[in-house]
Amino acid sequence: MGSLFEKILWNSRFIVIAAVIASLCTSLAMFYMATVDAVIMISHLGEYALPTLTTEARNLLRSVTVTHVVEIIDGYLLATVLLIFALGLYELFINKIDIAEDAKVAGNVLVIHSLDDLKNRLAKVILMILIVKFFEHAISMHYDNSLELLFLAGGIALVGLALYLTHASEGEHH
Repeated sequence: MGSLFEKILWNSRFIVIAAVIASLCTSLAMFYMATVDAVIMISHLGEYALPTLTTEARNLLRSVTVTHVVEIIDGYLLATVLLIFALGLYELFINKIDIAEDAKVAGNVLVIHSLDDLKNRLAKVILMILIVKFFEHAISMHYDNSLELLFLAGGIALVGLALYLTHASEGEHH
């Protein structure tokens, strides 16, 4: 009886395949959306060179384009988080991915050995998403006084500190 229960309990880990498939499909959807956004943004860049475009309109188009680039980067980063999550769940609960262990291409990013590895990989990519979002808001804001610029500088300093601490924690693990 105990052996049967343990077998059922052990095989229940396969329910994680639902999360792996859903994460993989969502990742593919995000890659698709970001790529479509990139193609559309690039197709509109011909307007930038129009001689009839005023300086103000050109500056506005530049600002909108930079914002779209940041949004595209954000989409690709989110797709990457979902892909790493799917691979990590599969490796932790279902089976090791032999080709990932042997491939030099996978490097250390896609090889997940523990829940801490998965957490660290996801945390780094999520930090990058937050940095991109911060950049997106920073370029779209209008700074009316020096206090707002001081807050921007403080935000940049905190982003730098977060990156430094992330890098410092990597040194402890290696």
